[in-house]
Amino acid sequence: MHTTTSQTPEPETPSGPVGETATEGPAGEPSRSAVPGETHEASGAGSERPERDSRTGPAGRAGERQAEQPARGDASEAAQGRPARLIHNEATTEIPVHLLFRDEAEPRAVPVGPAVVGSRAATGEQPRLRRPVAAKARPLAEVDPALAERPARVLPGGAGVLAGACGAAGCVATTWWAGVLPPLVGEALRLPVWAGTGLGPAQWAAYAGAGALGLFGFGGLARGRTGRAWVLNLFGRYRGTVRRTGLLWVNPLLLRRRVDVRLRHWRSEPMPAADGSGVALRVVVLVVWRVRDTARAVLGVEDHETYLRDCVEAALARIPVEPPGAGRGSVEAAGEALTRRVARDAGAIGLEVYSVQPLRIEYAPEVAAAMHRRRIAALDAQHRATVLTSVVDSVEDTVTRLTMRGLVELDDYERKALVKDLTVAFCAGRGEQAP
Repeated sequence: MHTTTSQTPEPETPSGPVGETATEGPAGEPSRSAVPGETHEASGAGSERPERDSRTGPAGRAGERQAEQPARGDASEAAQGRPARLIHNEATTEIPVHLLFRDEAEPRAVPVGPAVVGSRAATGEQPRLRRPVAAKARPLAEVDPALAERPARVLPGGAGVLAGACGAAGCVATTWWAGVLPPLVGEALRLPVWAGTGLGPAQWAAYAGAGALGLFGFGGLARGRTGRAWVLNLFGRYRGTVRRTGLLWVNPLLLRRRVDVRLRHWRSEPMPAADGSGVALRVVVLVVWRVRDTARAVLGVEDHETYLRDCVEAALARIPVEPPGAGRGSVEAAGEALTRRVARDAGAIGLEVYSVQPLRIEYAPEVAAAMHRRRIAALDAQHRATVLTSVVDSVEDTVTRLTMRGLVELDDYERKALVKDLTVAFCAGRGEQAP
């Protein structure tokens, strides 16, 4: 149901007022006769009606007829017991009334989806922005906190040599005691001649003790080198790290694992990467690193070199690398981001990463041809723009000098012709100079 812009129609005069008598005219139609004093007023009202119709015209009468129709509709609704749903206002237009008034006793909840509220035009209202939610930091890899490098207990190499020599001497003495020492060895060692008592339990016990002493003495000797370390392990338990150099004696029952603690560099093979636009690249990086905690590097992970290689590959997959020709600053920024990422991931296993720098960046084979053509087109467009700028500057300088010095007087037509000729001449000259 719709409303129209109109005024409220005036109510009609009720029939049968006091002072009027209903009579029947000549044609059988009832007529009213007014009391004395009201005849003049009735005739005056009748004279005013044509005057109002003449002022309003056909348009006004049509508007009154349209206004009478909603009034009749309101009367029918009022007769049915429902309130009239019309908006009587001159400033309103046709409004769907069902959007303003509802028959329901209680309003129904309408689900509203989330909306982005921006600034309104010409109101000066600032957009209401939501506070950015901080992304949760990715948890770092953790190793057993109790697993940390500590120095192992070792003895100088002289102690091992002395113990081995004592064991060897005990074996020779036991052999002489048993009487089984060869005469030549006895004469060389200047030992007295002894018939011997034979190999009995005592001799065998002496052999065992002397042999064990010799084996422990000589078997525990080790040579420490600069830049190398040993991680000692006894029955699966970490027993310390040896970083000393020179001749050392280490318990021969301990399992030794050699670790290189020097500053090392690793040049990778071409690894997959991508630039900021998602174009596939192949990047060769140089990683400078060293082992800081030997216990975590050896026992915290199966192979720390493989782990470092995987960390570099994962960092290249997350951090965009600019393609060749994008600028030196972008390559350095990518190198710093790669260094921070790899150093954080590899620090959990005792590796210290100093630098991760891209050495060679090239497009992947599947997109290399297309990107090469695109690069050539960009360089050609840049060259054309440079040449055009140079030609325009030269023409402008030439025309300005000629007119400023008063050498020539040019009108608009002559100036346009001169500019055209100079532009063609400069472009042709640069085209001949190009290789």
